Amino acid sequence: MDIRVTLSEALRAKPQDESKLGFGSIFTDHMFLMDYEAGEGWKDARIVPYGDFHLDPAAMVLHYGQAIFEGTKCYRRADGGLQLFRPEANFARMTRSAERLGMPALDEKTALEGLKKLLEIEKDWVPHQDGTSLYIRPTMIALDAQLGVHAAHHYLFYIILSPVGSYYKEGLKPVSIYVEDEYVRAVRGGVGFTKCAGNYAASILAGEVAAKKGYSQVLWLDGVEQKYVEEVGSMNMMFAYGNKIVTPALNGSILPGITRDSIITVARAMGYEVVEERLAIADIFADAKSGKLTEAFGTGTAAVISPVGTLAWKDEILTVGDGNIGPVAQRLYDTLTGIQYGRIADDHGWVTKLS
Repeated sequence: MDIRVTLSEALRAKPQDESKLGFGSIFTDHMFLMDYEAGEGWKDARIVPYGDFHLDPAAMVLHYGQAIFEGTKCYRRADGGLQLFRPEANFARMTRSAERLGMPALDEKTALEGLKKLLEIEKDWVPHQDGTSLYIRPTMIALDAQLGVHAAHHYLFYIILSPVGSYYKEGLKPVSIYVEDEYVRAVRGGVGFTKCAGNYAASILAGEVAAKKGYSQVLWLDGVEQKYVEEVGSMNMMFAYGNKIVTPALNGSILPGITRDSIITVARAMGYEVVEERLAIADIFADAKSGKLTEAFGTGTAAVISPVGTLAWKDEILTVGDGNIGPVAQRLYDTLTGIQYGRIADDHGWVTKLS
């Protein structure tokens, strides 16, 4: 599909202090869009100046929640060149999300071509400071202006870009996690394995409760028995027992994280034993108290790896390990970010060099 390009006549000022980028509050000059119409498929791929959308008040995305998204990054290497990390996996997962929500499968080839062309135009927006990147947010929404619960016939796919610093203000310092045992996020057979907007809406209240209690993130338990560890709102969870890493098995209610998959691959290549299984929160607490559990950390696109220093469940608060980032999390973080930024050779075919 040909990609039409309309360049902005009024370019924005780029951030001067990359140490203050934050996350998701600054956007580049252009965006990629593509329309879907039932019976015709995906069409009119285009890059246009970043700006508002016109949405009818009856647009189905506003009423029935057909909205999915992805998150990936563009990295600047030390030589100044740019590269992507597993973008094909993000677009493939987006298609899986779309299918579960009754939305059309993404034209993954055109989406990737559009992303590359957009990044070619916006290359100067990719920050230079170590640890920064250009965050990429592909999104698909339903447009039909009609009330009634059914799949829409018109959809918009778009990509916006945002220069970002570290996702967490704490950086690589261990975060505190609150185990939620009242609300649930997802159940097997539902949409927990997708990146749909509703999953994140369902997590907001619990996140507010945790924040008021002084915790950075919420750890969700299974939606049936509320006994088994699933994931943190923005991360998959992993637990280290020395050189053994245990992570909750994907069961249909847990997002199959691309960073999770990458860390598992890297860890096994480094000689760690990685086990995917059902993990009871009571066992995690017992193992932490006994000293068997040496580290806990989350994995996700935004943070890459986020070590956990404190876990709170019911009336109990415990420190994981010595409360600092452990050697396993540090080694995995250094290795994966090394691949992403081009400091370490990519032996897995994950990197797409753009320049």
